[in-house]
Amino acid sequence: MKVFTHSRQIIVLFAFLVLSLAGSVSAADAPDWVMQVARSSIPTYEVKHIPAVVLLSDYAVSVDSSGKISTTERYAIKILTNEGRKEAIARGFYLTTGSKITDIDAWLLPPDGKVQSFDKKSVLDLVADPDDIYNEGRIRVIDASDSAVVGAVFAYSITTEESPLFYQDQWAFQERLPVLRGRYSLQLPSGWTASSVTFNAPEIKPQVSGSTYTWEMNNLKPISWEPMSPSVANLAPRIAVNYGPPDAKGRSFPDWKTVSTWATPLYQPQVIVDGNVTAKARELTANAKTELEIIQAIGTFVQNLQYISIDIGVGYGNGYRPRPSSTVLARGYGDCKDKANLMGAMLKALKIDAYPVVIYSGDPNFVREAWPSPKQFNHCIIAVRVSDATKSPAVITDPKLGRLLIFDATDPYTPVGDLPDYLQNSLAVIIAGDNGGLLRMPLLPAEDNKLERTLALSLSPTGDLKGKIQEVATGQTSTVLRSELRRESASEYKKALERWLTRASTAAQLVDYKATDSFADAAFDLNIDFTAPSYGQLMQSRLMTFKPAFVGRRSGTAFSETKRYAPISLEEATVIETATFDLPAGFAVDETPEPLDLKTEFGIYRTSYEVKGQQLVYKRHYQTKRILIPAEKYAEVRAFYGKIRDAEQSPVVLIKK
Repeated sequence: MKVFTHSRQIIVLFAFLVLSLAGSVSAADAPDWVMQVARSSIPTYEVKHIPAVVLLSDYAVSVDSSGKISTTERYAIKILTNEGRKEAIARGFYLTTGSKITDIDAWLLPPDGKVQSFDKKSVLDLVADPDDIYNEGRIRVIDASDSAVVGAVFAYSITTEESPLFYQDQWAFQERLPVLRGRYSLQLPSGWTASSVTFNAPEIKPQVSGSTYTWEMNNLKPISWEPMSPSVANLAPRIAVNYGPPDAKGRSFPDWKTVSTWATPLYQPQVIVDGNVTAKARELTANAKTELEIIQAIGTFVQNLQYISIDIGVGYGNGYRPRPSSTVLARGYGDCKDKANLMGAMLKALKIDAYPVVIYSGDPNFVREAWPSPKQFNHCIIAVRVSDATKSPAVITDPKLGRLLIFDATDPYTPVGDLPDYLQNSLAVIIAGDNGGLLRMPLLPAEDNKLERTLALSLSPTGDLKGKIQEVATGQTSTVLRSELRRESASEYKKALERWLTRASTAAQLVDYKATDSFADAAFDLNIDFTAPSYGQLMQSRLMTFKPAFVGRRSGTAFSETKRYAPISLEEATVIETATFDLPAGFAVDETPEPLDLKTEFGIYRTSYEVKGQQLVYKRHYQTKRILIPAEKYAEVRAFYGKIRDAEQSPVVLIKK
């Protein structure tokens, strides 16, 4: 689903496309506004290693009486470190249908004061997403990073004209860099009005002068990257703006039901149930015995269609319109909305109702209820109406539409009955005419998303370890393991397992492995045989020590900094492990670490040790829930993971009999 916006926040997503240019530059005077901001004094920031500071981020929108808009972005930064040189790039996004860049200029002011002006020969025009077969999004770029030096000021001005789909806009006052002055202004025709909603900050009220509205923020502190922090979109102050004449029907939305009624005519006519669609649906479900098996059969088929996005006329609204289901089936490919539409048509052929669902992929907290707008979404999935006979944690109940099974037909790793974790608990719009609207997606319980690990281990009198590891993963935990297996070649997958083992013991060797993917059941089994020479450490020929926590989670959690600025975003995770060690002949357990029992508002961690004859049974249970923890409680989170780390480094001591 290709939905574009002209905000700088979205433009920067395409930064990876920018190439260094040997463009044409000349000595010239910069405009007065550039010279003025270049003289700005830079405050001292508590956060260290800031690569650059934004002196001005100004976005001016002018709307004429026909609804066409002209925007001029003025942006200036001062480079503080060598790393900050990469910020000296101007990027302007436009669509080949519905918008155009009419002017783009840039200036570089080195510390010696000799201004460099970048002319039209310095501009490179790039495809927005080169992975698409066809894409109407383009970027114009001026790259001054090779010429920039520490202490220089880089500034640019970009003017764009477009005919917007909606009388709505959103704008972020900053990204990660500190901002001295951020300003968004909106000039409207006579009789038009504007209103706004503020996110991630106290309400920002506009200054109104006649028909011009101006929102402004100053002296914004940097947003540094920190582990497990929310996205910048959920930290940086931003506004969502509605504007228009008294009757802006179809261009602005008073509530979420009107978003559904606006979108329904785009989707409904594309649900074409012809002979081919019906025949294919019946063929796929010939052996299905239950409603859930019918949905699984069709869902798996649609998942396996090749993902290809070809959107034509995006600037005129076609980024929201799927292709006819019959066309998608015949061609064997489509994007997210095409896949959802085809699945809906095939289910309709079997008398099962389904509805498209627009959602934001990548950040479950991005969509805000306070701003009804299609501009908040970038992905399309499906809601299938099911009877009481279908049991699944991915089922939710809508007061008008009844029980709905939520499914993403684009994600190739998550089967029917499960939902990608980056969509769980999101707000999304069910597109169902007057019966549609905003609905929160399911959050699957922790018991459906866990890893159970069993280790059978044998320790020799010389400290050599050998054994088996069995992992049984369910839910989204299985998705992680499944994606690793499918994405990597056999040799690379084996190397990944070897790296995991050697993090536990540098001498560990993978003997054999077997991976079993039970996709339909959202389960994945991994069995490993391994050896780890000299894992147990002998001391004075009488004592042997070893760590009972042999392997850890594949992704660690590091909170090394003593201070935290952003909230901590935890995800649901459950790991249950039982490790049974056959102890070496002639040795007995002399000492084990103290059992640990941690309980917090966000997670639990327990360990236990039990000696059974010549065996040691070690158990640990780790579980966290999805929660956003304020930075003020960082010490509690850091202490929690610190105690876990210390416990997993603590050794068992054996003594020779």
